[in-house]
Amino acid sequence: MVTYWIATAVWGGSSVVWVEVVRDLYHVLSHHWSPLYRLHAWHHRVFRPDLTRVSEAIYRQAHWRNDVPEALVMLLLSLLIWWLAYLWAPQQQLPALAGFLYSLVFLAGAIARGTGIKFADQFTDKTHLPGSFLTPPANWIVNRPYHWKHHFDNPKAYYSSTFTLLDKLMGTAVSLQGKTIAITGASGTLGKALLQHLHHRGAKLIALTSQEQMVSLTVNGENLPIKTITWQVGQESDLAAELQKVDILILNHGINLHGNRSKEAIAKSYEVNTFSSWRLLELFFTTVRTNEDIACKEVWVNTSEAEVSPAFSPLYELTKRALGDLITLRRLDAPCVVRKLILGPFKSKLNPMGVMSANWVAQQIVQLAVRDVRNIIVTINPLTFVAFPIKEFWAGIYFKLFSNK
Repeated sequence: MVTYWIATAVWGGSSVVWVEVVRDLYHVLSHHWSPLYRLHAWHHRVFRPDLTRVSEAIYRQAHWRNDVPEALVMLLLSLLIWWLAYLWAPQQQLPALAGFLYSLVFLAGAIARGTGIKFADQFTDKTHLPGSFLTPPANWIVNRPYHWKHHFDNPKAYYSSTFTLLDKLMGTAVSLQGKTIAITGASGTLGKALLQHLHHRGAKLIALTSQEQMVSLTVNGENLPIKTITWQVGQESDLAAELQKVDILILNHGINLHGNRSKEAIAKSYEVNTFSSWRLLELFFTTVRTNEDIACKEVWVNTSEAEVSPAFSPLYELTKRALGDLITLRRLDAPCVVRKLILGPFKSKLNPMGVMSANWVAQQIVQLAVRDVRNIIVTINPLTFVAFPIKEFWAGIYFKLFSNK
């Protein structure tokens, strides 16, 4: 009996997931095949950036030209799961029709909106409702800020309609094209590697460094100067005006004093590795004011694998763990997306004995970021992939239960 109900849940759930995949693939095709795009373009004509409608007539037409055909395709292809059940598990034919019923609901909603039935949009088109965004883009479920980005950030990304799975698989869950990205520690090994890979993604770059020299990249054999701003730890407020124009801030600076445990080393390590990043994080949060800011602004924080693993440098571990816990705490109320970079030992000035290549690490960071991975783990240590999620989950629960705004 238990096996039967498990099988029922699997067939029913799979049929619903399948029609959502069909829906998202139809959307992708609509942006790459002109006959479909001529219909889909009506949908993109409907909304202003505040999600108010340009015209009620266009809004209704968009549903007849885009949403109704989309729902009909979902309805038709939902029968594929039923057919598979008919062949392989006849007793599961009814659960396999869950996707068919799910598609019928979407078709009914599209028809209701197309005919102008009052309040139909309030119940069936929530991702297009106007109003202030209350949360940043969600990770696994498409909410209003997430879908807003498809309309007004990059129409060739953020294709998902309900679940973000397809975007994650395709690498279209976050678009870096045209984003202004500032990186601290930009003159370091990882900083330069990140600049290189972000440049390839079409980002506009700002190098934040304590070094008195211009940061540049080598692109196609030519030297490409990067906008460079010199700053010092303790002077984070000097960057306030510049951060207003930044879409993504990557906090990547730090020091490793290895075995030193003097009081001066303690003070310097906490100041650079923990409190400087925290101050910049809070400063950046003050720039998140509009719906566009909430949807598009992000912070990426290099807290290091030292959050959960020994780095054979006690002060480095202590300060990075403190930073990691502060980020976990602040993520509970963050006005924008905050990502953690949990990086294993890569070869750099801080760690000349590192195993991984900084270039490869940077490549993995970017590839995971565009898939909207919120905790980006790049390491050779398999234990980190187990230990960090457990630590992060329970720390988040603890902070949520025993703290408040």
